[in-house]
Amino acid sequence: MAYSFPGNPTDRSTAEALDGKDPLASFRAEFFHADPDQCYLDGNSLGRLPLATIEAVNSFLTSEWGTELVGGWSHWIDEAQVAGDLLARATLGTGPGQTLVCDTTSMNFYQLALAAIAARPGRKTIIIDSANFPTDRYILEGIAAHHGLNLITLDTDGSGGPGAVSVPAEHERLTADLLAPFLTDDVALVTLQAINYRSGARPELREISRAVKAAAAFMLWDCSHAGGAIDLDFDGNEIDLAVGCTYKYGNSGPGSPAWLFVRKALQAELHVPIQGWFAQRDQFVMGPWFEKSGDIRGFQVASPSIVGIRAVQCSYQMIERAGIRAIEAKAALGTQLMIALVDEWLVPLGFELGTPREPRHRGGHIIITHPDAAQIALALRKIKNVVPDYREPSAIRLAISPLATSYGEVWDGFDRLRDLVVSGDYRNVTPDESRVT
Repeated sequence: MAYSFPGNPTDRSTAEALDGKDPLASFRAEFFHADPDQCYLDGNSLGRLPLATIEAVNSFLTSEWGTELVGGWSHWIDEAQVAGDLLARATLGTGPGQTLVCDTTSMNFYQLALAAIAARPGRKTIIIDSANFPTDRYILEGIAAHHGLNLITLDTDGSGGPGAVSVPAEHERLTADLLAPFLTDDVALVTLQAINYRSGARPELREISRAVKAAAAFMLWDCSHAGGAIDLDFDGNEIDLAVGCTYKYGNSGPGSPAWLFVRKALQAELHVPIQGWFAQRDQFVMGPWFEKSGDIRGFQVASPSIVGIRAVQCSYQMIERAGIRAIEAKAALGTQLMIALVDEWLVPLGFELGTPREPRHRGGHIIITHPDAAQIALALRKIKNVVPDYREPSAIRLAISPLATSYGEVWDGFDRLRDLVVSGDYRNVTPDESRVT
């Protein structure tokens, strides 16, 4: 569907009208804003700090860790599961006992990928796409090399990769029909992003999940750029295995604990390679042999980061109050406003849109490409007080984080971007030495 605006999107009054009718507008005041003039359009990379997190973490340091000391473990011990159930309710659209907040996305991805492969011992093929997040591609490449597997990379963006096969995907977006020719009876695992980290494209979650399951393989979704931005509806989309982070649209802080999801029907069948003591059935017996816990704890390796989990709980309680459907609706409308401004202001300046126009086919961010994208993105930060990020090749990512970002902030950021390019001032910015883009 296409969204209509209450006026010309190139007039700031239109963005103001959208803010006036926004049911989520009040949530913006629940975040820390160090610089009111800054346009922060990078919440898809690192979310803003919720004010409640400051109080919660400080309280944990003094009222829990500082006061209770080791006795605190009597109620900390299952926090990974408690926080997992909250995250599942707020963003995943599924029930309790299937999600853990723990470790990193990379660690969880490695664990679940190997568990799925081991559960299909007669199958030697694993599938990923070239536009997938680098960590996932590198981990799967390593798994294939170490276990003698055949890795197929569906080349959706022309960058190639191990076992690359060209696939005609527009804006990197995969469909079940494009995947179907590769789903042979030798495939053990397919893994894709629920929202592509670069283009912002959303693949066919339910159709692909069904197709992979019909081929008797496992489907592992990386939801890092989707969680907290769209309604993932794990039950409706028949998602069985997934991982994701909490520091993007989850607003839980840099390096905050990630999460993993294993549907109850698979928890007895799958066994992760790292057999940590938290996964032990009788954990505090500390016996000589490993016996996997029969529930979701069987996928937990070690002690969870309690201080990190406090930040996760603050943010996902906020997301649950807002409602993930309302959040997705604002992400769709906010990115539609961006696209309208790209068409009117930026296409005449040499930019191209690299994200699907159909709202159902994208998440909370878009990309625009330009030959000078790297220099423009840097100058936006240094000259215009607008924070985007840059991604190879030649792409600027811009996001609306629905709880923390107003439509007016989006409009102002694009207005400053237009002015920067029209003036040519971006050419005068000297690159810094940071390798972070």
